Amino acid sequence: MSQSPLRSAKEVLDDHLREGQEGSVEADLSRNYAEDLVVLTSSGIYHGHDGLRQLAEKLRNELPNSVFEYRTRLVEGDVGFVEWTGHGDSSYVDDGADSYVIRNGKIVAQTIHYTVKPLSS
Repeated sequence: MSQSPLRSAKEVLDDHLREGQEGSVEADLSRNYAEDLVVLTSSGIYHGHDGLRQLAEKLRNELPNSVFEYRTRLVEGDVGFVEWTGHGDSSYVDDGADSYVIRNGKIVAQTIHYTVKPLSS
């Protein structure tokens, strides 16, 4: 029996963004992220699935009930880039920018940048 071909970097990134909107962190991790992932952020370096779970929880706390919009999606070879915005109950992000290294059908490295701002009342 032949093995199915690996997904392209674009397919992995598209699936990750879809999971971010509609799905679960656990489904995203299992399908789209390597277990030895490294994530670089302004708050530090995070490793593996547990590190990404911490970052997902942090974002949920900063932008409760958030809706995201992806303004730019670029993929070249094994590198991806996304510009995004997010709006939650009491805060928003208008400068989100993530980059990805995708190898063998999984995200192996990611950078994350965003600034949380309070909604004006």
